[in-house]
Amino acid sequence: MLRPFFFALLCAATTSLSAADRPPNIFIAMADDWGWRHAGVYGDPVVRTPTFDRLAKEGVLFANAFVSSPSCTPSRGALLTGQYHWRLEENANLWSTLQTKFRTYPEILRDAGYATGHSRKAWGPGRLEAGGRKEDPTGPLFRNFGEFLKQRPEGKPFCYWFGSSDPHRPYVAGTGVKSGLDLGKIRVPGCFPDHETIRSDIADYYFEVERFDREVGEALEQLKAAGELDKTIIVMTGDHGMPFPRGKSNLYDLGTHVPLVIRWPGQFPAGTVVEDFVSTTDLAPTFLWTAGLQIPAEMTGRSLMAQLTPMQTGQKDPSRDHVIFGKERHVPSQERGNTAGYPGRAIRTRDFLYIRNFRPELWPNGIADGKASEKGNAFADCDDGPTKSFLVTHQHDPAITPFFDLAFAKRPAEELYDLKSDPEQLVNVADRPEFRTQRDRLWQQLESELKASQDPRVIGGAEKFDAYPYLGGRTGDPPNRKKKS
Repeated sequence: MLRPFFFALLCAATTSLSAADRPPNIFIAMADDWGWRHAGVYGDPVVRTPTFDRLAKEGVLFANAFVSSPSCTPSRGALLTGQYHWRLEENANLWSTLQTKFRTYPEILRDAGYATGHSRKAWGPGRLEAGGRKEDPTGPLFRNFGEFLKQRPEGKPFCYWFGSSDPHRPYVAGTGVKSGLDLGKIRVPGCFPDHETIRSDIADYYFEVERFDREVGEALEQLKAAGELDKTIIVMTGDHGMPFPRGKSNLYDLGTHVPLVIRWPGQFPAGTVVEDFVSTTDLAPTFLWTAGLQIPAEMTGRSLMAQLTPMQTGQKDPSRDHVIFGKERHVPSQERGNTAGYPGRAIRTRDFLYIRNFRPELWPNGIADGKASEKGNAFADCDDGPTKSFLVTHQHDPAITPFFDLAFAKRPAEELYDLKSDPEQLVNVADRPEFRTQRDRLWQQLESELKASQDPRVIGGAEKFDAYPYLGGRTGDPPNRKKKS
């Protein structure tokens, strides 16, 4: 339902609005490969994220935010359209395209009178022209946010996407230690051996998380100087988990669980922690709601306004007791000539993670012999880096083999993790008789929701995902991508 407050916006979308009638600006800060819980406010003892922590104190912090897919292009496409990535045809895969028939929230807001724009990485990586688009769906490219603020039309609300390339690999080795991060305090995920090489790799990742946090802080200062800070809904999050084995491009929490904070002073309660399970696909309908616009029927995401109203900390909506997500092709990484990805879907509740791998005969992170594709290398679905190299180099060491297998060995069709006893999702209990009831119940629930969302993996036609062309380089980096050291 439309709010009368914004009726004028719809009747005369392209005209400037008076200050009294103007809906909020929307500013989203999107990190590249930043996973939960790598922020100070989430309890990480090492990484320093004063901007994110400040936004949490002044806004709403989400404890259970998940992406649609642990891969850049599908995750970003899903967020922008408010739809699960498996509904977006080519955009279910990395390095693909997003057809014009899939409307995004910035385009809807633009047509309703918003000024739009972005800097650095927005949708993608991919080739938008292949889908009939002439510019990024987030709006025109600006050199930086300050340039956008100077050029924006006076009197118009704006919708801006700040897309950092941090903390995507590659890293400059040793930057974490040199910046003062304490390797001894780093919490090494249970799927990795506790070794100095891996601790240092995580510290280098933290270094880039901190740089992203600083740059968002600079953008907030620009908003303040422009008199727009408290008129702007600020969202800070990541497109999926950390670029480490069993993280990015995997359906475990290390790949799908992301930080999320939303700030809008005077409208959303400060210092609230929401435990409801949410998807980043929920952001698009939320933004449209705040602008007083109709939420398109094709959006599978649900507005977060119930979670953003002044209520107590904790779970607010009993129906948000789970979230679903999945994966199609990240990079071509199987045997030469095989364009399949490693398709899977999952359902995450407070107590369990259930994963259905649709092609268990394939290799989850690619083959090992370096001939994955003409552009591939060993285990090409996992970003190169010291942690990956350490596991591969020491894979025959009995102390390291279990960690190597967690990352790169073949997986069964069904995985089930009991999060009460195994929060890091290391022991698959899907075949244990005592968990049969939970396993079957979760698959039935997942299958039902996938059917309702018209997922080709359960209703038919999934072969098209493998047939879509891969339009980029092996690592998924945009062309000429540059990073600051």
